[in-house]
Amino acid sequence: MHQVRAAAKMEVVVFDKSLFDQVQKIYKQGLDTGIATFEVTVPEWESWDRSHLDIGRIAVVEHNSMLGWAALSPVSNRCVYGGVAEVSVYVSASARGKSVGTILLNKLIQISEQHNIWTLQAGIFRENIASLQLHKKCGFRVIGYREKIGQRNGVWKDNIILERRSKVVGI
Repeated sequence: MHQVRAAAKMEVVVFDKSLFDQVQKIYKQGLDTGIATFEVTVPEWESWDRSHLDIGRIAVVEHNSMLGWAALSPVSNRCVYGGVAEVSVYVSASARGKSVGTILLNKLIQISEQHNIWTLQAGIFRENIASLQLHKKCGFRVIGYREKIGQRNGVWKDNIILERRSKVVGI
């Protein structure tokens, strides 16, 4: 008789500096695609920590291995924008296509609403079709684009701007 093993369970955890080496590894994979960010180097913890909100630093793990991470960044230091945040979602190359991004983004939405954030924004390269589809699937809508807003490795890139307005916070 064959023994049936239970499928591994993905779980969402909050990450901190102790798991940042795994965040960096996945971030580097995103950088290597050339369509995930304008950044060309992986930041150290201190720099990354300063540029992100304390809430919403989450990861999907399975078998003690991080499959993806997501985080929130402020869009402005002005108090009127305190309920607006920018999302970042990165999925490891080996976990792409396994709903990790959907799990992360839906959880990030839930966390943001629990902390009175009424608008989430994302700026995504036009070529990053998977990320655009993910955000639309999770309730984001395209509100415009910035044509040739910046260069990555000498190539001008457009940034598609998406937002998701909360149905339970604010407005």
